[in-house]
Amino acid sequence: MLKSKYLIPFLFLLALLAACHYRPMYIPESGEEGDSARINTRAYALNSNFQVEADTLWLHVLPFMDTVALVQGDEVVVAEFDVHPQDSVDSVWVKVARDQETIGWIQERRLLENIVPVDPISRFIHLFSNAHTLPFFLVLAVFFLWFVYRAVRRKQIKLIWLNDIDSVFPLLLSLLMAIAATTYNSIQHFVPETWERYYYEPTLNPFDVPFILGFFIVCVWLIVLVGVAVLDDLFHQTKAEVAFFYLVGLVSCCIFIYVFFTYLNIYIAYVCLAAYGAGCIRWFSKSDRYPYVCGACGAKMRAKGICPHCGALNE
Repeated sequence: MLKSKYLIPFLFLLALLAACHYRPMYIPESGEEGDSARINTRAYALNSNFQVEADTLWLHVLPFMDTVALVQGDEVVVAEFDVHPQDSVDSVWVKVARDQETIGWIQERRLLENIVPVDPISRFIHLFSNAHTLPFFLVLAVFFLWFVYRAVRRKQIKLIWLNDIDSVFPLLLSLLMAIAATTYNSIQHFVPETWERYYYEPTLNPFDVPFILGFFIVCVWLIVLVGVAVLDDLFHQTKAEVAFFYLVGLVSCCIFIYVFFTYLNIYIAYVCLAAYGAGCIRWFSKSDRYPYVCGACGAKMRAKGICPHCGALNE
């Protein structure tokens, strides 16, 4: 098994490679210009399925004299594209249909602002990209971190970094969250069209997308696997009440890290990620130093004295 002191630099190397190299999803052919090229390079395709998010969305029926309404929750399919150069607002129009009777045209920009793909991955991305959702999660994370921190000082409840459990997985989980968030930030900064296409055509296969996006998906899979390992370690070492507060603190910490590295300036984010990774490496280098074992409960100890798990005195 790869030691932690080699694992972290390896992850950083992959992150740097991912930020510098990617395979474009589409290269326009020679002669493609303006709106025609825009149609050919769109992130979604014919027969794509969407769900209406707006309260009401109006479709124009040829010859653009009548309108039909779509309401929130309606599912539509893309039937056709057309270009109207005389339209100064948006020259690309999209024909969508809910059923045989409800079918019409709408400007692409207005359509995309009021729909979400029906794929569950796309809906998950939409939820966490919502302008109202992220501030809510951030405030909630800060509140819970403050609450759990006070509980740690008063009752010695476990909390990542301050009074952590005997496991490398919680810190590794937070580091993976930081790497994933920084990779997402890199995608949005350098190749936003890659993420846009992924939003409309999502997949969990990291080998069927450009490298930087595949690296992000691998990070997500590792977060899930390490999260399971955290749960297994946590409930083997602590009681249910302590485990609950620890999970609240850990989730809050991960949310804060996600928001911080996602919205930070990308170059500052690289510096902060390097600093956070260095702190994790330093912690990992000390995490294996358990020369003593508690005679009462068998827990590992760094030094003789009172066992932090059961309170027994070891001399």
